[in-house]
Amino acid sequence: MSSQLSIQGVSRLFVSPKGQTTQALTPVDFEVRENDFVTILGPSGCGKSTLLRIVAGLDQPTTGQVLLDGAPVQGPGADRGMVFQSYTLFPWLTIEQNIRFGLRERGMPEREQKERADYFIAKVGLRGFEQHFPKQLSGGMQQRTAIARALANDPKILLLDEPFGALDNQTRVLMQELLLGIWESAQKTVLFVTHDIDEAIFMANRVAVFSARPGRIKTELAVDFPHPRHYTIKTSPEFMALKARLTEEIRAEAMATDLH
Repeated sequence: MSSQLSIQGVSRLFVSPKGQTTQALTPVDFEVRENDFVTILGPSGCGKSTLLRIVAGLDQPTTGQVLLDGAPVQGPGADRGMVFQSYTLFPWLTIEQNIRFGLRERGMPEREQKERADYFIAKVGLRGFEQHFPKQLSGGMQQRTAIARALANDPKILLLDEPFGALDNQTRVLMQELLLGIWESAQKTVLFVTHDIDEAIFMANRVAVFSARPGRIKTELAVDFPHPRHYTIKTSPEFMALKARLTEEIRAEAMATDLH
């Protein structure tokens, strides 16, 4: 199950307890088509995570609206699966229990819960760790569990907020390949926030570049590399040319932030 997302004139103004205002987002208009894998790339503090939280229903826009298959997003829902940068597993539940949590809350029969959990445990390479607790696993394995939990609920769209940002480089590359492989087979609609240019290009079929705060989408670039993708594509002339262009885009925004 996958779907189309429409972001229409979404902005966000934060007001502090002392009345100070911060414009995180200026009006953003953006479409994520069915089965798209879109990465949002931008400098730190540009509002890209704020936009993702609004899509997830965890935050409300000051103006505008988000539509998923034509229906307005008004709060969190099972039709959107969210994976955060921090490890958000329940520490008192085993890996299998974490993955089954949403299924149990929906009232899915035990046998079906078990089958779905087993399928995604195998898909993310965690077979043999079903009865371990999160503290017994590495960061990469915890994030695999979080991705499996999100996918097990079969959301219409998968939202990921820098999910590999806390991982070492080697584990990060392996996780990129894992998630991309799952997307290639499941064809899930994905919106993925990152500040890593290589990651943004390698994962996506479209990259949206955010401006410095207040955030807006200043550039969209198609990534036409064929699937399945292999990590060696990162050394190709085409990849390097796209990386150079995006590096200049991000550098210009980072400089604009420094000047302010």
